[in-house]
Amino acid sequence: MAVRGLREQLLPGRSSGHLLDPDDPPARAHAAGVRAAAVSAPCDARGGNFASRRDLALPTLGITCAADSLLERACDRTIRLLAADEKSMVMTRSVTSMLLALQSLASKKSQSTDFPSIIERLANHFAQRLQPLAAHVEAFVAAHSFADYIFLAQGPFYALAREASLKATEMSCSYSQSFHTLEFRHGPKAIVSSETCLTFFLSENGLQAEAEVLAEMHELGGVTIAICNRANEAIRRSSDLLFELAFDGPELATLAPFIVPAQLLGFFTGVKKNLNPDAPKNLSRVVILD
Repeated sequence: MAVRGLREQLLPGRSSGHLLDPDDPPARAHAAGVRAAAVSAPCDARGGNFASRRDLALPTLGITCAADSLLERACDRTIRLLAADEKSMVMTRSVTSMLLALQSLASKKSQSTDFPSIIERLANHFAQRLQPLAAHVEAFVAAHSFADYIFLAQGPFYALAREASLKATEMSCSYSQSFHTLEFRHGPKAIVSSETCLTFFLSENGLQAEAEVLAEMHELGGVTIAICNRANEAIRRSSDLLFELAFDGPELATLAPFIVPAQLLGFFTGVKKNLNPDAPKNLSRVVILD
């Protein structure tokens, strides 16, 4: 089954390469010299706390995928990513879009002129792998049933592990946790069994140490998923499902596509449970605090 409908576009396509166009919001925010607290919100929010921040003269930068957002009105500058607005209750493309926008803003600040072309190449490179990846994840989910989902990563990839755990919980109502990879081999590995799905986001800088944990968890009987840029033979032997991006570019550019296999895992697991991954129970697009 191909991924269609609300989940058809999990990663922004060619438009991602134009985030640093001089007329685009990230470039305008940088030109304004905003030293801001970045606030990410795909949905509308009251923004009541922002009044006090303005009283303190604290510059604020909002990032929103929604039109006419109260967040935008509350912030000094706003990056608007309207093409990434979600029809689903669950954030997928909005997450990757906001991540790419922040990376583009950071590259502008550091005067890295090649980042837009890198993202353009990345989008084209990943687009060719998305449908085969979806088919592999769907087959993997169909062949397994799990009691626990664990997501492991180090450094900048740890944020992906946290996000992946959230997506598994939201879309499939599954019990999920995230850990730093090397931390997990101490007490937390006690939960590993054949009913445990462990997803590893493998970094290039820490590949050897992280791959050793992958092999250990596989030997303990856990079912393992490895997400990496390039896999060696040891990683292949220790992985029940492997996604290898094989992109020639800086490691930080791989963050956005690395999250997609985990989004697909949550999606297909929810479908297998006869749930609607786009409308999880108990969730709403807006959380309002009085």
